[in-house]
Amino acid sequence: RGCQRYVGSAQYVSQSVGTGRAKSETRFVLENLSVSAHRYKLWYLAEKDLLSADHQYSLRSSLQGLCRIQSAPNVSKAMKEILSRVKTKTSSWVGSWVVHLGDHNVPNAFIFIDKYNQIGRILTPIVHTIRKLDEVGHDDDDLRAYIKDNYRDAEAAKRLILKDFFRHGFDGSGADNFYDAGSCIDGRLTSAWNWCSLIEKKSYFSLFLLCGFTGFDGRF
Repeated sequence: RGCQRYVGSAQYVSQSVGTGRAKSETRFVLENLSVSAHRYKLWYLAEKDLLSADHQYSLRSSLQGLCRIQSAPNVSKAMKEILSRVKTKTSSWVGSWVVHLGDHNVPNAFIFIDKYNQIGRILTPIVHTIRKLDEVGHDDDDLRAYIKDNYRDAEAAKRLILKDFFRHGFDGSGADNFYDAGSCIDGRLTSAWNWCSLIEKKSYFSLFLLCGFTGFDGRF
């Protein structure tokens, strides 16, 4: 269902983004969904690695601040097997297939698995805004005039938001180099979070505020 919803949304804005680019970014997200489908197994293995007496942690500085750096051999082995299976099912691989674990990028198994729990925090405010746009201005002439003058109508505003998200939320942005890229297996939300961090600078940010947006870390 998640794949179908995304593919449908990508097709919704493919004319604006560009057919070739839309197909590439759709494959990119399908790769991510294929990996995240194994998250329950990965959760189990992450706990096994975290509680292992054979792999002690050391307290060191990382990109996330002072963290417990600990190797995660069980998660690492499982990810290599999952990636191998997923790659055989795709005609071409989009992005990087580097898996960071137990280093300055991803200090331990918990931080690795927790990254996949952030998807809802990113998507829920966007979905909420898209759904509420039809209601904004319905009973307010001034708001209706504002949307018409700046975005033409609610449908055009939706396309503007989705086009920008699909164009920049999965393009590998937000990282300093290829090794730390926003397209690596553990950092495939880097680009999406980078897009979130720039939301206040977007031309449509006022629409988010009109729909009740307060941030990507609150209750929805």
